[in-house]
Amino acid sequence: MRVAFGSDHAGWPLRARVFDELAAGGHELVDVGTPERVPGDDYPDVAAAVAAAITAGRAERGILVCGSGVGACVAANKVLGIRAAMCHDSFSARQGVEDDNMNVLCLGARVIGVELAAELVRDFLGARFSGAERHRRRLGKIAAMERR
Repeated sequence: MRVAFGSDHAGWPLRARVFDELAAGGHELVDVGTPERVPGDDYPDVAAAVAAAITAGRAERGILVCGSGVGACVAANKVLGIRAAMCHDSFSARQGVEDDNMNVLCLGARVIGVELAAELVRDFLGARFSGAERHRRRLGKIAAMERR
């Protein structure tokens, strides 16, 4: 799977471990971030880059990392077609895809450690949307909200 990754300066501590996990899982990395830590960069710019990679078809899913995970999640969800969620537990990372067709995982580097981040990446990328009628119906309602 092609996975877009981006982090701001606060998310940098999880970057290498997430890259390792993507490689171990045989995923193709689409790194939309900077090759070095940039103090004072802004998470909305990184979120926009990850979202653009997905909406343009350059990636199927995305991973965003900032300090808490919250800001990146808020920013990503402003882009039409992006369903981002901040997850700091395995159930949410998996269930968000299975039920809600989540396409961006947001993590907080100041909230979780590197091994939990790796576990969440595995759960997120290993999950598939169930396609159940009730979930398709709910996603249709979300799509209608986006058109307003």
